[in-house]
Amino acid sequence: MGLILTVNGGSSSLKCALFSRRIQQTECLYQFKLGNILNTPVMKVVAGNGNTLDQQQLDMTGINRDDRHQGCLDRVMQWVHNQLPDSRINAFGHRVVHGGEAFSDPVLITEEIMAQLEEFIPLAPLHQPYNLKLIRACQQLEPELPQIACFDTMFHIGQPMVERHYAIPRKYTEAGIHKYGFHGLSYEFIQRSLEQIGNGAELNKTIVCHLGAGASMCAVSKGKSIASTMGFTAVDGLPMGSRTGNIDPGVLLYLQRHYHMDTDQLESFLYKESGWLGVSGISSDMLELQQSDQPEAEEAIAMFAYRAALEIGRLSAALQGLEQLVFTGGVGENDNSLRKRICEQLEWLGIKLDKNANKDALPVISKEKSKVVVRVIPTNEEAMIALHTEEVLGNT
Repeated sequence: MGLILTVNGGSSSLKCALFSRRIQQTECLYQFKLGNILNTPVMKVVAGNGNTLDQQQLDMTGINRDDRHQGCLDRVMQWVHNQLPDSRINAFGHRVVHGGEAFSDPVLITEEIMAQLEEFIPLAPLHQPYNLKLIRACQQLEPELPQIACFDTMFHIGQPMVERHYAIPRKYTEAGIHKYGFHGLSYEFIQRSLEQIGNGAELNKTIVCHLGAGASMCAVSKGKSIASTMGFTAVDGLPMGSRTGNIDPGVLLYLQRHYHMDTDQLESFLYKESGWLGVSGISSDMLELQQSDQPEAEEAIAMFAYRAALEIGRLSAALQGLEQLVFTGGVGENDNSLRKRICEQLEWLGIKLDKNANKDALPVISKEKSKVVVRVIPTNEEAMIALHTEEVLGNT
């Protein structure tokens, strides 16, 4: 049996999924979730049907921090070989956060392409270095196998110029300083899910809310991205787990002049010290904030819900109306309280939430008389990566 292993890495986490190759489709066999990999990694293995098969703490004694991603990936590979000794992995499919303007489709990775992707590291410092490190790790583990890169920016290429361009001198825009948008693999999966629902759901004026520690929204018209909340980097838009989201650039100038922050300190401020963590002083995890009785936690949650409602208003203007709102992502799919807060601030759009359906996270959580259909659709970036990998393999 031929297999595809998808690889989706962050600074201290790794998500993999194993797919069997079948005619014109792929089927998920196992999912691997590894957290806290720079300290004491824990690997959880889930079957394609959702049942947990294995959960174990990994012994990384003697493996330094720089090699932990490769060490964890090696354990995933060992697990696969032990469980499926007669099968062989045919290719690796990778999520790469930033593809710039150059990559509008998945590509077979070469050394030349790796050099291009390394140039985007400053634009996605939380993710791009680890995405590329995992590609290198796969090359070392299985040097003969093809590696396919799938980009989070792909879905947004083609947005109108008035959305993508900043009000800056044209020479900088022409040099590539403009909005790119991210979470594209998630949005693409949601769009395909709407196509499967049918009844015109895929053609509606839709806003998809990918809410998690990394959060963004996308306005989709007739299946195409026309506006999004993230911009030149993945720090723009909504306040996130530890990222500021929208901020007056004058604040950064002030921090430079009055607090003598250098570039590295400003980067840490923007990406690692702010957002829900910065406001609450407690955590970058929404579940921890919801469970806290501290007023600062409530302030962080309220700010996020408020800013989310504001962004939905802006994206509704880009769409010239709103017919459908979709919640997805770890927080969007699981936090009914936050969905309720956001929707209550959008009643002026004609949204009427069904409180019981929302509490149970049903596929549709709006009332029949709601002018906007509100849905909860679990995303699956790994499935999109596997599908794109299969498509590239079929064309090579």
